[in-house]
Amino acid sequence: MNTFKIGVSRGNLEIRQFLRQRESVVFTLLFPVLLLLIFGSVFKNTIAPGVTFSQYFVAGMIASGLINTGFQQLAIMIPLERDDGTLKRLRGTPMPPTSYFIGKILSVLACMIVQIVLLLVVGALMFGVQLPTDLGRWVTFTWVTLLGITGSTLLGIAFSSVPRSGRGASAMVTPIVLVLQFISGVFFIFNQLPSWMQNVASIFPLKWLTQGMRSVFLPESFASQEVAKSWEHGRVALMLTIWIVIGLVLALKTFRWERSR
Repeated sequence: MNTFKIGVSRGNLEIRQFLRQRESVVFTLLFPVLLLLIFGSVFKNTIAPGVTFSQYFVAGMIASGLINTGFQQLAIMIPLERDDGTLKRLRGTPMPPTSYFIGKILSVLACMIVQIVLLLVVGALMFGVQLPTDLGRWVTFTWVTLLGITGSTLLGIAFSSVPRSGRGASAMVTPIVLVLQFISGVFFIFNQLPSWMQNVASIFPLKWLTQGMRSVFLPESFASQEVAKSWEHGRVALMLTIWIVIGLVLALKTFRWERSR
């Protein structure tokens, strides 16, 4: 209980520190909304009966936002904290190491909630995105979101040990996220991508996150437009769970509190 309480306090501190960094706030929270405004305004075509590109793009941006707030944010911020000695100083305090990670998770959850709300509000008000009305779709939304944010958070913690310095973290992480967005059905309709690109994307979690979110926000008839002609909820859950296990194992084995010499 003390570990959790300390983690909550650490989470409050993480959130306050994040809000003081205006650049991070804009890039993490408002950049996906800006992309929605741009793409939704430019591409107004109907991609399937009763489905506009804006609806498709909202689902993709929500999935992509889970990767941005979890994987990308942590994989960049943790190396910076390692470089400036923050992690080393925290390791020397009585604070349990678990509390540090609880704080990070709470910070990611807070950013995720705000980002999803902004995307849904803008999508509904400006582009006519219809929010689900039945409970089953919200249940799907909940488990896809939880699996997605858990996996991306663990993978972000694990990947934070890859950059040799905090300065190089952004240059290394951002291209990875951008490539995954392009091949996973965020910016382009997935079944229109080349087959080899679809196969590569299927290895990584973002493809399954976008597919899970499409099953929530797009009509049931759009399932026939998917590669497998269905939403494949079972496979979505399986692939996301596999990446959670991979992220957990890598995070436990590779995380470092100090810079490697």
